[in-house]
Amino acid sequence: MTLPLLLLPGMMCDARLFFPQISALSGHRAVMVAPMGGADNMADLARDVLDNAPPRFALAGLSMGGILAMEVVRQAPDRVERLALLDTNPRAELPEVKARRNPQMEAVKAGHLRAVLRDEMKPNYLVDSPRKPAILDLCMDMALDLGPQVFLNQSIALRDRPDQQETLRSYGGKALVLCGRHDALCPPERHDLMHGLLENSHLQIIENAGHLPTLEQPEHTTAALIRWLED
Repeated sequence: MTLPLLLLPGMMCDARLFFPQISALSGHRAVMVAPMGGADNMADLARDVLDNAPPRFALAGLSMGGILAMEVVRQAPDRVERLALLDTNPRAELPEVKARRNPQMEAVKAGHLRAVLRDEMKPNYLVDSPRKPAILDLCMDMALDLGPQVFLNQSIALRDRPDQQETLRSYGGKALVLCGRHDALCPPERHDLMHGLLENSHLQIIENAGHLPTLEQPEHTTAALIRWLED
């Protein structure tokens, strides 16, 4: 039986983040996308994923989705047969990043979600390309559809997350570590680290992409995921 694939999107994103991959893969296997806004800590978010996931599955997460994927593996490594970590970070949040969270959350509570996303977050995500304006518009649509409470929950979960390096060191399943060459939020060096921790991993750097290679370079990203799932 073909292994089902569970996808975990990044902060303030939904299934549209993976639309090219879902289109390419769903004809051959079950593909699911888990919501990630119902709790404000990684442990509870992971338990919710596991409560609704198949008994065994392949798991791929991008950015916050990758951070959550590591917590899912920590809680239930025997259920995650394959793991893909895209544009993400195994470490706890740095103090200087934590310091930016509270002002952002206060602005969102005051009704300024769009401004926070426009001015402080989304411009850092992408390389310059003809696709960039359309991708930024899609990111804004996803975030506004999810709304302020999801932003607050996800911000707290990211701020308070644990370090997951030991989780990766102990995981033996087939793993893909992938990132955009020009990802400024989760740079390639962070993926070198994860590749070194995961004993059975392949490192894939996607050229001409930043933080969202699923949308910036969908063909190359999908091809890497297919190799990970089928080899």
